[in-house]
Amino acid sequence: MFADKYLDKNKLIGRIAELPHPGSGIILVIPCYREPEILETLHSVISCRLPENFVEVLVLINHSDTASDEIKAQNHQTRQELEAWIKQHSAERLKFFVIGPVELKKKWAGAGTARKAGMDEAVGRFNQLNKPDGIIVSLDADTLVEENYLIEIEEYFRNNPSDAGATIHFSHQKDGLGERHLQGILLYEKYMDYYKRAMAFTGYPYSMFTVGSAFAVTAGAYVKRGGMNRRQAGEDFYFLQTLVQVGRVGEITLTTVHPSARLSGRVPFGTGPVLQKWMEGEEDLRNTYSFDAYANLKCFFGKVELLYQISREDYEKELSGLPHSVKAFLNADVFWKELNDLNRNCASLASFRLRFYHKFNAFKILKYLNFTHAHYYEKADLDEQLLLLTTAEQNS
Repeated sequence: MFADKYLDKNKLIGRIAELPHPGSGIILVIPCYREPEILETLHSVISCRLPENFVEVLVLINHSDTASDEIKAQNHQTRQELEAWIKQHSAERLKFFVIGPVELKKKWAGAGTARKAGMDEAVGRFNQLNKPDGIIVSLDADTLVEENYLIEIEEYFRNNPSDAGATIHFSHQKDGLGERHLQGILLYEKYMDYYKRAMAFTGYPYSMFTVGSAFAVTAGAYVKRGGMNRRQAGEDFYFLQTLVQVGRVGEITLTTVHPSARLSGRVPFGTGPVLQKWMEGEEDLRNTYSFDAYANLKCFFGKVELLYQISREDYEKELSGLPHSVKAFLNADVFWKELNDLNRNCASLASFRLRFYHKFNAFKILKYLNFTHAHYYEKADLDEQLLLLTTAEQNS
């Protein structure tokens, strides 16, 4: 079977006794930790129009092995509620399973490990069917989906069978938010749009939204990628930005996922913590990375082909013509070492061009942005930077 080695290496303990239906083609994975609104998420899923493939929904209730008795009791209650709900709700070609509560070791407990446990379970079920093209969908327990959600996911992968995965269009839930809370989430969404578009403007080929509740991946690509990481936050960003090394990651735009805009301090970064800091006046979402930083990086990316099999002397000459901020970052990052290693292992320009952005990837771009804003730029008004970006896009 396609995932035998992966499952052996990760020591998967199959937690569902019932065998998957032979027609199963989509598995939704929903990590659940202290989620009182989980039934609303399941109601939105069961209200979806059903695709041709059978669909499974795996809810993985989890907590740390050092969690308080209160948290453990709440999770056990959630399981009872879910079991009762599942007995009363069934649909043709749609099956719900509840797993756990699963106790995670304190060192690794968090969003990444929980998502990995659920997605590994999904891989195990597709492996029983030897179906590497099975679709694993990442969803959150505080998220709502639209009625065409399942059919659009199925349709996308039917039309793009070679893709490794896809992000899904999203818009945060906004009903009932207070004035400042609403302002915060609107600013955050505007920032996310700016960041994605500005990344693409630089010439970086893998610009995408990275939202944990809004992406899908084929089981085969998930295995090739090495599975989900165990980060306590940002697991979606790290997973998707390395998934592009396996294959194309597209975008599903004909349906919308609606994540919660709730405030949260559970994780060190992400939507919840950002909004929490905004509400407390610790972060100003009206300011963002200067567009100049992206424009200057574009100058460097425009020279990528010139860097193929380049000598150290010629590399230094190319650097001398770059904006000071970019040149300083490349020197501080000692990028020559990575570039030299890349050139030693690329036999063609096409291979070099592809693998260059595996070296100068989204992580390094973020590192560049933070470095240059510590030394060269100041964060600037978001609306003004968006206008500069839009004008540059129109003129390029």
